[in-house]
Amino acid sequence: MLRYPTRPNQQTLASIIKTCATLSFLTFGYQLHCLSLKLCLSSQPFCASSLIHFYSKSRLPDNARRVFDEMPHRDDVCYSSMVIGLSQNSRPVEALALFGEMASRNVRSTVYSVSGAIGACSELAALEQCRVIHGHGVVTGLIRAVYVSTGLVTAYGKCGMVTDARSVFDESLHDMNIVGWNAMMASYAQQGDKASVFELLGLAESRGLVLDDFSFLAVLTSLYNSGLADETEHWIDRMKAHYGVKPSLEHYTCLVGALGRVGRLEEAERIAMTMPVKPDAGVWRVLLSASAAHGDADVAWRMSKRLLELDPCDDSAYVIAANTFSASGRWNEAANVRKMMNNVRVKKEGGRSWMEVRGKVHVFLAGDNEHERIEEVYAKLAELMKEIEKLGYVPNWNEMLHDVEQGEKREGLSYHSEKLALAFGVLSGAAPPGKPLRILKNLRICRDCHEAFKYFSRILDKEIIVRDVNRYHRFLDGSCTCGDY
Repeated sequence: MLRYPTRPNQQTLASIIKTCATLSFLTFGYQLHCLSLKLCLSSQPFCASSLIHFYSKSRLPDNARRVFDEMPHRDDVCYSSMVIGLSQNSRPVEALALFGEMASRNVRSTVYSVSGAIGACSELAALEQCRVIHGHGVVTGLIRAVYVSTGLVTAYGKCGMVTDARSVFDESLHDMNIVGWNAMMASYAQQGDKASVFELLGLAESRGLVLDDFSFLAVLTSLYNSGLADETEHWIDRMKAHYGVKPSLEHYTCLVGALGRVGRLEEAERIAMTMPVKPDAGVWRVLLSASAAHGDADVAWRMSKRLLELDPCDDSAYVIAANTFSASGRWNEAANVRKMMNNVRVKKEGGRSWMEVRGKVHVFLAGDNEHERIEEVYAKLAELMKEIEKLGYVPNWNEMLHDVEQGEKREGLSYHSEKLALAFGVLSGAAPPGKPLRILKNLRICRDCHEAFKYFSRILDKEIIVRDVNRYHRFLDGSCTCGDY
């Protein structure tokens, strides 16, 4: 076409740019962008939307945003492309801000912009924002779109609100495809609710839906979180023999984790070494955590070395191994691991917890002194700690020792970030009567905080949901759904 006098228009370039995005032809995409600039088409809606899509798919969100910002007139398609692009490139805050800008400028919402905004809420586990967009979907009628309803199921599930997720799922049941069923099963699986997962699995099969690898990942995750190693192994075999689905790395990770959870560490390690897919850092990290939970310092150190071969700067490999040596009374080996960590200049990731109160996210660090109400928070936490000690709570001094060795800003278990977030939540009335108190954390919840939260749920007479880096912990009436693992 370029060899003939006929010049391409914006629709021509849009089609070819979309093809580049599909095929990941980055260099040719750059050339087409240059051509669109020469032809003064780069800011036209069709061409610009395609460029935004291309750069977003290429993991270049800044380039996509620059194209968007250079457009003199932006329609609903351009906004939708940018909202989805930011959401899919781990820019959830920017995606939600842009979605809000759409509304303020009276730009019509589309299925894609709403699903992109819901995806951003899902990544942030921002429950209040999720409910606002849910309401917007109802008002605009976009809730009926399968992309939107499926996204809401996932978002509510990641917020720990499984009842809300099931409500959306049931309302959209007739339109749900296997992706929506998988999203609902995954929400239950993260809670370790295997009964609900298998209920949905049976219903899906009875409706003639074809189960895929994500369906089985939900099944295996629920079994792993329930600590059922034999059943996990059985379903790996059944996937292959009965359903003809080839297990992937994620499926085998569930099996390795389930075996490790029940203390079958050697068997778990053997499977990791012999499975038909190459183990990644996630497999070794699961085994490292399991060996630490069972106090097997030798296996923990072996897994740490495997993890460090893949990523020499992985702080968890050093910290968990050192803590396991310390818990086993092997102080010299613990000191050597920490010395190795210092030599390569790797620092332990600081504990950070956050919660959403009336649309605003409040973040707390371990030993925090930055929050505007921090003195009130410490006072309330001291009051709560005294109450749970009356019920029989005893601090875990091993955790205290690790804090001192790691040089926390303020010594003591009381200053862990999730405890500070809880105290703030109580102070600010974050959860009305009958509603759970929700906390998110960037690391695994420690043993001491886990024990304390069981007592907190009793004295506050409230359900507390803590989403840590691995799973959801639902505390109610002095117990947790994880079974204290």
